[in-house]
Formats: sequence, structure tokens, C-alpha cells
Amino acid sequence: MSNRKIVVLKALVWLACLYPLLKLLYGGFFGSLGPDPTRTITYCTGLATIRLLIISLAITPLRRLTPMLSWTIRFRRLLGLFAFFYASLHLLTYIGLYSYWDLRQLGTNILKQRYVLVGMTAWLLLLPLALTSTKGSIRRLGKRWTTLHKLVYFAAGLGVVHYWWTVKQGVLTPTWITLALTLVLLARPVLNWINRRRQAAGERVESSV
Repeated sequence: MSNRKIVVLKALVWLACLYPLLKLLYGGFFGSLGPDPTRTITYCTGLATIRLLIISLAITPLRRLTPMLSWTIRFRRLLGLFAFFYASLHLLTYIGLYSYWDLRQLGTNILKQRYVLVGMTAWLLLLPLALTSTKGSIRRLGKRWTTLHKLVYFAAGLGVVHYWWTVKQGVLTPTWITLALTLVLLARPVLNWINRRRQAAGERVESSV
């Protein structure tokens, strides 16, 4: 793919990633965030985080299934950083608008409310990934960088659990997000298994010639 097309695609990805924030800013300016603006902000930033994490995780399986999509790897880091950005906005919304910047109250909520504990843990897992997303960090860490960035799978899983625990019992809104993450997580081992079968079949054919 030409550099010009990559630049255009990158601009479109930036706009798509910024859309949730622009939507919130528009709603805040025109007073259209609903009867509970704090809840709206919390929901939108949390949903944006999980969606971006799942999309970033889906890039590798898609590239393996369709080599024509190999260029998508250029956007994985961008999507991951935007996921961390919205996760941080989500956390700051809770600290500022729910806990009123009272760190003692925040600590109490973390210990007493499991959805807060899980959400905080997910953010802490994303923090080192965001801090080591630069080319310099990748070069310095070497193979350890790949191992470290596998934490994103745990962060995404905890994010979905956090989502389920924030909705009322009987509400099935997180179902589609859960199914999407499950599909993405299963794709890698399934593709590895298919590749091993193909390699084994190829070796049998070669040995029989």
C-alpha cells in the first residue's frame, strides 16, 4: 500500500478514534448528555476503551487470515494508545465525578466494590503497555516487550468483567462485547492449530515422495 493511502487511512483512524470524545464534547456543549451526564460520560469512555482494545487485538488474526490486510499492523499501536486514553478518561471521571477527588473514598470503594477493583486493575495493566509503546522501548526490551504486552489480553478480559459488574442484573448489554472478545481470543490458538495441521500434512507429503 502506498504511503499516501496510509496517510489517508491514518487520518480516518484518528477521526474514528476521536469520535467518542467529540461526541461527548458536543453533548456537553449543547447539554445533550441526558439526565445523568456523569453516567453518560462514564459509559461512553468505558465502551470506547473495550471496543478499541478488541479491535487492536483482532488485527493479528485478521492479518493471518488475510495477508492483504498486513498493513493494518501499522495501526495497532495507535488503537492501543487510544484505548488507554479512554480508559484514563473513564478512571478520571470516576475519581473526579463520583469520588470527588477524595483518594480515601476511592480506596474504600476499591476495597468494597468489586467492579471498581477490577476496573482499576485493568487500567494498571494497561499503564506499562502505554509507557513502553515507543520504538525505543521496543528496542530496549527486546523479546521481553512481546511478553509484557500480552498483559493486554488480561486487561481486555477484566474490562469485560468490569462492564458486566456495572450493569444491573438481567441487563445483557455487554453480551456482544463479550462474544467479540471471546472470538478474538480463540482465533489465535485456532489459527495456530490449523497451521500445525497444515505443516504436519506437508511433512507427510514430502516424506511420501
